[in-house]
Amino acid sequence: MKLYYSPGACSMAAHILVNEWNIPCEFEKVDLKAHKTQDGTDFYRVNPKGYVPAMILDDGQLLTENIAILSYLNDRRNGVQGANYQFLEWLAFISTELHKGIGSLFTFTEPAVVGMIKDKVAKRLKIVDEKLVGEYLLQDEFSAADAYLVTILSWCRKFQIDLKPYSNISRYLERMNNRPSVQKTMKEEGLL
Repeated sequence: MKLYYSPGACSMAAHILVNEWNIPCEFEKVDLKAHKTQDGTDFYRVNPKGYVPAMILDDGQLLTENIAILSYLNDRRNGVQGANYQFLEWLAFISTELHKGIGSLFTFTEPAVVGMIKDKVAKRLKIVDEKLVGEYLLQDEFSAADAYLVTILSWCRKFQIDLKPYSNISRYLERMNNRPSVQKTMKEEGLL
């Protein structure tokens, strides 16, 4: 297992747990400004999201987002196996990167600030677009992550965030908006 961290960043929580519970793990420091690892590797090659924490699990799988990594470490210590950490990873990403980012546009209206927020959101939407190659965000069926993603993506129209550059998101959102449960909810909430 290998933890990519940046000193004092939120990756410190996972670093503490690994040390607290003596979990065998390698550590690699990341310069988040240069997006380079300690050995000079382009960090985007490790984690396309470009931020820490990122953990390479024993099976070679990449796990990101603090909630998912902390849950994984906690479960590993307690002998729990089989949890869906990618599900937690995507819920965390939607919550902290998309919800927080797009949601801040409800508060901030200054053009320069709105522009910076939209630039950051565009980078996060690119990550989602690359993930959405199938019908759903995860696996072969609709999940809570899809319900959350559809909700947050629905805000894009209100804030004039153009989704046309993201062909997978556009197709996904069209499919999701045609789901009976989404249609029913939108009608019940007076959005149609």
